[in-house]
Amino acid sequence: MRILLVEDDPSLASGIRLALKPEHYTVDHLTDGAEALNALKREVFDAVILDLGLPRLDGMTVLEGARRAGVQVPVLVLTARDGVDSRIAGLDAGADDYLTKPFEVEELKARLRALLRRSQGQASSQLTCRGIVFDPDTLSVTYQGQEVALSRRELTLLQEFMSHPGRVFTRDTLTQLLYGWEEDVESNAIEVHVHHLRKKLFSDAVRTVRGIGYVMDKAAS
Repeated sequence: MRILLVEDDPSLASGIRLALKPEHYTVDHLTDGAEALNALKREVFDAVILDLGLPRLDGMTVLEGARRAGVQVPVLVLTARDGVDSRIAGLDAGADDYLTKPFEVEELKARLRALLRRSQGQASSQLTCRGIVFDPDTLSVTYQGQEVALSRRELTLLQEFMSHPGRVFTRDTLTQLLYGWEEDVESNAIEVHVHHLRKKLFSDAVRTVRGIGYVMDKAAS
C-alpha cells in the first residue's frame, strides 16, 4: 500500500515513517501543501495522512482542491486543532477520519487500517481471491489452505492486486506503489515480482494485459 504523508514537522514525519515501515507501507513524504495537491492530482496513492498546518497551501485547501479534482483517495487528517468546529470543517471538506496531535502511533496505524478497509468495502482486513487468502495484519498468505512464503515486495504487490481485483495496473503505477519516489528501480523489477508470484501461487494468478500492465481477475476465466 502506498501512503502519501504530508507533514512539515521533520521529527514527527520521521517517526511516522519509521512506525509504518514494518507494516509494509510504501510511504512518500512531502512538507509543502502545493506539492501535495499536485502529487494527488498526478499519482496514485492508497491513502493520505495530511497535516493541516502546511506552507504555501494549508491542509484544508489541499483537501478541498483534491476533492474538487475528483481525487477519491481516503484521507486521514492530523492536526493540533482539536476543536469540534475544526473537526467538523475537516470532515465536511472531504476528510475520512481525523486524529488530533499528540497521538499514539498504534492508534494512527489502527485508524489507517480501518480507513483502507472501508475504502475497499471490507468489514475485515483479510483479503480473499481465487483460493488465495492474505491477512495484512499478520502478513500471512495461504493458497488452497497451504502457507506461501513471499518477500516484502511480493507481499506488497499481492496486496495491491487483491485489494482491487479486476483492476488493470500499468507498470508505472505498480512501480510507484511498490517503490515510491526514493528508490532506484531496475527496468524489469515489476516483471520479476509478477513472475515470482506466479511461480509461488499459480501460473495465471496475475494476468498480463499486453501493452498495458497486469491484473488479478476476480474469478478464474
